[in-house]
Amino acid sequence: MPNARFILSKPFVVWALVMLALALAPLYASRYAVILLSTILMYVVLSVSWAMFSGPTKYISLAPAAFLGAGIYSAAVLGSQLPLAAVIAIGGLVSFCLAILVGALTLRLRGIYFVMFTFGLVELLMHFLLWFELNINDTTGRVVPSIDNTTVFYLMLLVFALLMATVYALQSSQYGMALRGVGENEEAAAHIGINVTVLKIVVFGLSAFFMGLAGAIMATRWTYIDPKIAFNPIISFMPVLMAIFGGLGRPYGPIIGAAIFSYLGEFLITKFPYYYMLIFGIILVVAILYMPGGLVGLAQDIRKHYLRRQHADS
Repeated sequence: MPNARFILSKPFVVWALVMLALALAPLYASRYAVILLSTILMYVVLSVSWAMFSGPTKYISLAPAAFLGAGIYSAAVLGSQLPLAAVIAIGGLVSFCLAILVGALTLRLRGIYFVMFTFGLVELLMHFLLWFELNINDTTGRVVPSIDNTTVFYLMLLVFALLMATVYALQSSQYGMALRGVGENEEAAAHIGINVTVLKIVVFGLSAFFMGLAGAIMATRWTYIDPKIAFNPIISFMPVLMAIFGGLGRPYGPIIGAAIFSYLGEFLITKFPYYYMLIFGIILVVAILYMPGGLVGLAQDIRKHYLRRQHADS
């Protein structure tokens, strides 16, 4: 069946072309463009990682800043003592272990209680580290050994590629189907034999692992780190809004949302430094009110409308 093979191979070809174009970007792009692409990839990783767990389960986590910050602080503490690859891996593992611990304690909670706890975790970690640095280490921040922007970009691209491979593998497996079952009806999923709690905890930890990798990589670009930078509460909201803006119905929805909002934020803060948050907020409110399915949902609605009109005309 050649047609079926072509349809099945088309997503792979598209992703291969996208990855090739990104891999070649530093060869023809400016230094500023490479830095911007690294930032966009960071938000893409955060958004896709968030959607990997919260999309199918419908558990809204506001802990991305905690897991990103754990990776950032791992690089701040270990950056001058270990090789870069080890620092990045440890950053991901620290975030993974933190998520497993938090998930074991909180993933029995539902609704607003889970949301409140995950956001409180960010504040707890930030203020604990502020107290620890000031009272124990007698300092306010740490210096991270820096690396060149091109290396940061390629490392973020590698994390993005690994994340997308994980997302597609998870979605096409029985565990992905089980996750969707948890989101539809958790009691029914448990009733048919799915170990709901373990499944949620493991996938929650897996999503945090990629956030930690991204944090450890980006820390090398920021060079100076303190708890307020590492655990910025705004970071917890941005991946959620980006994923919803892009659309949670397809894996590429959060990617589109993160890419557009990252670039839009950079443009607004450059052109309208005193009003960009207001403009940003208005755009978000309008998008959420009038595009409940995100950009992907809007595109699907337009396509269905076009097909209906085409069918009616014929």
